[in-house]
Amino acid sequence: MKKETTWDRLTGPKLFKTVEKTSGIHSVPLVPLRVLTGVLMIHHGSEGGLGPANFGSDPFNGFVDFIMKPYFSFLPGDLTLWAALHDYVEFFGGALFAIGFLTRPAALSLLGTMLSAVYFHVASTGWQGAPLGHVENYSYNFEEPTLYALIFLLFFFNGPGPLSVDSIIYDYINTEGDVEEG
Repeated sequence: MKKETTWDRLTGPKLFKTVEKTSGIHSVPLVPLRVLTGVLMIHHGSEGGLGPANFGSDPFNGFVDFIMKPYFSFLPGDLTLWAALHDYVEFFGGALFAIGFLTRPAALSLLGTMLSAVYFHVASTGWQGAPLGHVENYSYNFEEPTLYALIFLLFFFNGPGPLSVDSIIYDYINTEGDVEEG
């Protein structure tokens, strides 16, 4: 049998083969994706200063006045608290997501904030001619939160991958031995 070369992998039938498991070498890209996404969420959740929900700062007040009030006035209670919850989820959820601790609950919470962001962008600027229209800034406003939402959905269903606190805890508490989940 002839040994398969890299060129064969790039041009042969394996070009079209789908990876069916996200373990082993196939899980390696999950680590930087999870960590960098979490770090970006930490930054995103620290509007107006170092840390989340910087009450009284211009960026936080602007978020409440120009995003929460016009687009989320249907929420019950004080919109300032909803804005703070949004920041706390992004900041602390991003930190948990980055280290891979309580990844699924963090991913689900972050998914909620990103779906809210998609709603805001579509409500404020519309679909901007998507998918074939061209916008001045070369980016549809809803693209970024949509991609984040899909990343969080992936990790919600698949877990954190290797090099995570969750995987260490699972290895410690798993009583099933080497049986893999399927």
